[in-house]
Amino acid sequence: MSENKLDWVNIGKVGDLPEGRVKTVTARTVSICLSHFDGQYAAMDNHCPHQNGPLGEGSIEKGIDGKCWIRCPWHGWDFDPLTGKPPGGHEDSGQTTYPVEVRGDEILVGLEPESPHQRTATDTMAETMVNWGVKRVFGMVGHSNLGLSDAIRLRAEAGEMHFVGIRHEGVASFAASAYGKLTGKPAACLTIAGPGATNLMTGLWDAHVDRAPVLALTGQVQTQVFGPGAFQDIDLASAFDAVAHFSQTVLHSSKHGELMSLACKNALDHQHVSHLIFPDDVQTIPSDKPAGDPKGRMGRALITPSAEDQQEAATLINDAKRPIIIVGHGAQGSRDQIIALAEKLGAPVLTTFKAKGLIPDDHPNAAGVLGRSGTPIASWFMNETDLIIALGSSFANHTGIEPSKPIIQVDYDRAQLGKFHAVELPIWGEIGAFCDVMSGQVDRAPNAADQLADVADRWRMWRNEKAKRITEEGGNGVHSAAIFAALSKLAPDDAIIAVDVGNNTYSFGRYFETKGKQRVLMSGYLGSIGFGFAAGIGAWAATQDFEEFKGRKVISISGDGGFGQYPMDFTTAVKYGMNITHILLHNGELGKISKEQKAGEWPVWETGLHNPSFAAFAKLCGGHGQKVTDSTKLEEAIANALTKDGPGLVEIMSDADLI
Repeated sequence: MSENKLDWVNIGKVGDLPEGRVKTVTARTVSICLSHFDGQYAAMDNHCPHQNGPLGEGSIEKGIDGKCWIRCPWHGWDFDPLTGKPPGGHEDSGQTTYPVEVRGDEILVGLEPESPHQRTATDTMAETMVNWGVKRVFGMVGHSNLGLSDAIRLRAEAGEMHFVGIRHEGVASFAASAYGKLTGKPAACLTIAGPGATNLMTGLWDAHVDRAPVLALTGQVQTQVFGPGAFQDIDLASAFDAVAHFSQTVLHSSKHGELMSLACKNALDHQHVSHLIFPDDVQTIPSDKPAGDPKGRMGRALITPSAEDQQEAATLINDAKRPIIIVGHGAQGSRDQIIALAEKLGAPVLTTFKAKGLIPDDHPNAAGVLGRSGTPIASWFMNETDLIIALGSSFANHTGIEPSKPIIQVDYDRAQLGKFHAVELPIWGEIGAFCDVMSGQVDRAPNAADQLADVADRWRMWRNEKAKRITEEGGNGVHSAAIFAALSKLAPDDAIIAVDVGNNTYSFGRYFETKGKQRVLMSGYLGSIGFGFAAGIGAWAATQDFEEFKGRKVISISGDGGFGQYPMDFTTAVKYGMNITHILLHNGELGKISKEQKAGEWPVWETGLHNPSFAAFAKLCGGHGQKVTDSTKLEEAIANALTKDGPGLVEIMSDADLI
């Protein structure tokens, strides 16, 4: 092409590259090896044809005849900087070269006008994700996912998808898990091959055991080097087999839109993890295939209990004098129907810890959390009841449901019915559908106890007890009861609250009182430390992506041990202006483990932590940070942090023994 038809792109100044040196420069998106020798500049394709070694990181070597050669830093291949030819090379071999001009003190390279983007297999798959409603990707761009990353970039620049670049892949999977728990919709997490992929595992297991939809997208080495032990080559199919409900490798011959459709469908249908492996060479193959979409692929989710089950359940409920409703995590999305049924029966509603907040604690029927992280209110009603209506609860050993009581168990997952022990009446159906049909068939028994008066009395007793505990501070830090009393008062009625694992979690379950439409997110069955702040990132993303969550405040809670798992992703929150307030209980130890060692009559060993000032750390990262050492300053500090537009951290020096 004539040089007057080239695009001349500025690639630097003459002072940027000393005589006798080479460097890598980028013109548009073209990677170029720029060299300076014998008073002249030359430019060639930066990729050595051997193994794509970066020639711009190599050197200029002079032969015995004085001729200059650019030497590849990886394996020593040589190229003439002016012609791109190797020594003794054939006419059809060598590197592409580009014309160079020096204009004043600027160096310009001539490129042919940019060709239109050629659609690739990963473009098809990214378009399919958009069609299935995937709005968010958390991840890290790296060398073995660059083709896929570029396809996601195009969708992001089109406004169809949003990307959050994280500092640790574990944060990506925890954020995606929390996003799925909150919305019921999958977000994606993106990594490279090898260690990037394996770093996803903990967060994906959290999604797996808590039934959250997630798409895991992992790069992989080129297909030609599968198996023999290439750099970062591990058997990802085997590694992800146990954690993913659906896991497939994307091949040249795959139906790319269909494969992504199946991944999205499995994530949604099963509320589970779907995993796709993207070999490096497959990501950029040309594609003219249409993207997939969900039309005709998804059935309606409403499952109404059988007429026989309805009749038997109605008989049991109408005969009960002290029925209670226990709500588990599987009942999320059926809040209004559950409350309507409870109000009709005058029945207390207890929640498992994972379902905390599903009915607000300020509702007349709310009886708090049952189990190890719960309140004496819920325990009292469990002891007094003559019928348990368990909705979406899996009866985990932490929950504290008494198996000897008559139980009606309702779940949309048939495998959960009677899983740990037999129940009086197992019912397969959607929770909302069950509550709707029951509301028309049941009523409060004529001789039923006034359980709502009991609820009010028990709350009064418990609040008096909490007030007494707050006065027990002994000079070693703020009491957890005081921390969560202040947060209960100040947290907005529609806040989304992500909770970590440890003593802070038990104290939250026991002392924090939910209200309004607050939602609580936690690492339930996995119980993974480090979940809290990462989950806050996922919750914040949901507030940007879904109208029902827009404008809602995100609060995350952890101990110093939990926040210390992924502290650098506080900079991620700063980078994207995430409006997250983090409440950090700092007691200088892994307090829950110390407590377990003491309870087991073990010596307390290796649970102490050496920490920085987390408030100062937050400021250094560019966010808001404030330290609290006195319970009288709690409300002021929390209220101040909640008003900040962006990430803030309140570091509260707490007493490890006052939980």
